[in-house]
Amino acid sequence: VQLQASGGGLVQPAGSLRLSCAASGGSTFSIVRMGWYRQFPGNQRELVASITSTGSTNYADSVKGRFTISRDNAKNQVDLQMNSLKPEDTAVYYCHVGAKDFLGAEYAYWGQGTEVTVFS
Repeated sequence: VQLQASGGGLVQPAGSLRLSCAASGGSTFSIVRMGWYRQFPGNQRELVASITSTGSTNYADSVKGRFTISRDNAKNQVDLQMNSLKPEDTAVYYCHVGAKDFLGAEYAYWGQGTEVTVFS
């Protein structure tokens, strides 16, 4: 499975950005969960938001009410709409996919990071 992320960039506080990630390949895999993580300098990656194939979502407390994750199962694409951005949202954001093969073995895939910088 290959992941291609896009979006990100520079924005002022209270602004908005949209991240997109498209998964391709891996025709023998079933994508179970798609999501976004972020990493601050010197820290581990933390979950921002995730969504299952049935549409169940999970958000970090720090982004609830501001970020919205959505998924297009037909396109294997996951988007993250980020509104009311704050300087503390500045980080490198990574797309993540959890998948299973026909034997039920689970796999995790990561996209390339995309930088989000919120500055005043």
